[in-house]
Amino acid sequence: MTTLTLPSRSENEAAQAPAGPPANPRWVRPAVLGLLLGTLGLYLWSLSASGWANSFYSAAVQAGSESWKAFFFGSSDASNFITVDKPPASLWPMELSVRIFGLNSWSMLVPEALMGVAAVYVLFAAVRRRFGAAAGLIAGASLAVTPVAALMFRYNNPEALLTLLMVCAVYCTQRATEQARTKWLLLAGVAIGFGFLTKTFQAFLILPGLALVYGVCAPTRLRRRLWQLAAALGAIVVSGGWWVAIVELWPASSRPYIGGSQDNSFLSLTFGYNGFGRLTGNETGSLGATGNSSATGVFRMFTTEMGGQISWLLPAAVILLVGGLWVTRKGGRADDRRSALLVWGASLLCTLAVFDFMSGIFHAYYTIALAPYIAALVGMGAGLLWEHRRGLAASSVLGGTVAVTAIWSYVLLGRASADSYTWLRWVVLPAGLIAAVGMVLAGRLNRRLALAAASLGIVASLAGPFAYTLTTVGTAHTGALPTAGPSTGGMGMGGGGGRPGGGTGGGNAPTGQGGQARTGTPPQGNTGTTGNTGTAPTGGGGGMGGGANIGALLNGVTVSSKMTALLKADADSYTWAAATVGSTTAASYQLASGEPVMAIGGFNGTDPTPTLAAFKKYVAEGKIHYFIASGSSSSGTSNAAKIAAWVAANYTKTTVGSTTVYDLSGSS
Repeated sequence: MTTLTLPSRSENEAAQAPAGPPANPRWVRPAVLGLLLGTLGLYLWSLSASGWANSFYSAAVQAGSESWKAFFFGSSDASNFITVDKPPASLWPMELSVRIFGLNSWSMLVPEALMGVAAVYVLFAAVRRRFGAAAGLIAGASLAVTPVAALMFRYNNPEALLTLLMVCAVYCTQRATEQARTKWLLLAGVAIGFGFLTKTFQAFLILPGLALVYGVCAPTRLRRRLWQLAAALGAIVVSGGWWVAIVELWPASSRPYIGGSQDNSFLSLTFGYNGFGRLTGNETGSLGATGNSSATGVFRMFTTEMGGQISWLLPAAVILLVGGLWVTRKGGRADDRRSALLVWGASLLCTLAVFDFMSGIFHAYYTIALAPYIAALVGMGAGLLWEHRRGLAASSVLGGTVAVTAIWSYVLLGRASADSYTWLRWVVLPAGLIAAVGMVLAGRLNRRLALAAASLGIVASLAGPFAYTLTTVGTAHTGALPTAGPSTGGMGMGGGGGRPGGGTGGGNAPTGQGGQARTGTPPQGNTGTTGNTGTAPTGGGGGMGGGANIGALLNGVTVSSKMTALLKADADSYTWAAATVGSTTAASYQLASGEPVMAIGGFNGTDPTPTLAAFKKYVAEGKIHYFIASGSSSSGTSNAAKIAAWVAANYTKTTVGSTTVYDLSGSS
């Protein structure tokens, strides 16, 4: 007797779901290849012009390429005195590249550019699955020409790896939501876990949205959805927690100090300075609002400082998200297109909400986190509404989106200080409005005219950000606060000092030969500052023991050939060739000489390490050769100020070029 077994609801839903994306037309492969090669060429163009880029991270890359211990911990120097103030995952690809190809700008920055190309491809693949190849190409191109993306995929900050991992996490969640596949949800968790090892809690901004969308939309029973989410949480904990557990269990006496913390604990760094402190503004050991000139609120991304970085397509993304959800409103809970829109839309809205209202330090380049979500929604919404263009509502939304984008591009281009953008705004605006009319009428036009209107709309929408991106890749960027595009005259410290392209100085750039520092003029956009030539401090607040030299702290110093030679001389006899206040200043001397330099007080000079007693012990043991005067310390009562005052009181200063130096190898 044959028994009839009815399939479960989850099996029915999975069977009804499409197995994958539709087959590609012949034109898709060359188009995708062209997009990827174009992105690669754009991101590699004049890549070495930025030299060491952010010397703070470049010094850590140098250290990790020489010491596996420094590699693991993310140390600022090969002698492992202190770490950078972030987890080390973003450094690892660059350090491996430098180990293979040698220390130079190209070997350090090419991995970042390749991450950008990978992010564009993953985004294309995500959008193509349910919205077609054309929509995927629009999404990929939109990400590639976003100015802040072009900036950070050519820079050595953690943002490049973090952005790639977040794109992968959302893509995997989208795949998981389609058929309730546990494997894809676990992969999303792994990507977020490694995102935590890249920039701690920023990787978690999208978690609430992803979990909610999967919990509601995945085509399986509620109980299964819940245990799948629990398993994904476990994947996050394992992939992000293994390194944290090792660091916390490792004896503090045999590892570097955790930079940015006040108690040598990575957990306190994570929850304090790099965690809730960024939301509330209570960041012990930070410089407060330095470099953070934009007011909080729902329009933060549209301000003069942020607008040209990221907001070109932000209104379009929001409009198309709403339009796409309306079109798919009858698709049901498990509709693949609707869930895809929700996954990427939730990621955008969660991240945007935090960025808009966080009161702590916020820099313009952070906005790269929004770029893939905006690009995905633009591609998805455009592709979906184009399919429904014969309906007046869908075509009107498409036309309205193009018109709004053209008008906003006109406004943004008008903010640029350079006159060269004036003509473009008068091209973008009429072209966009004409295209908008064509899009509204697309359902009534023949195919050729409709495609012409769509093509004109795409060009008009991307022309503004592409122009800013060309300026970005054609300009050298250095220091801690790079910005994309031309100067807008309203960026202040948060926008790179108003310098075109955001370059604001830094240590000497490499020549590309084994990482040797150039001793002549720094590259374009890198004017740097010289070492402190003032009198020695008294410990009361002035000079190198007093108020912070913000320029040196954020952008490093220019190191003379005489100073480089001095640091190299007999360096093998010491653990550190020199010590100075502040990691960025120390990085400049370390990159110039190739020798470890102790960064007293970490990045801001405010970390409580070393104490004066510990520093005296290092000196007595003959581990530090020189002390270099610096203006990058904090108050006169800090450890850094006390050390500076003690050195000045007990050792004779000399001037090398324009830098004040104390030889600690002699008797005090």
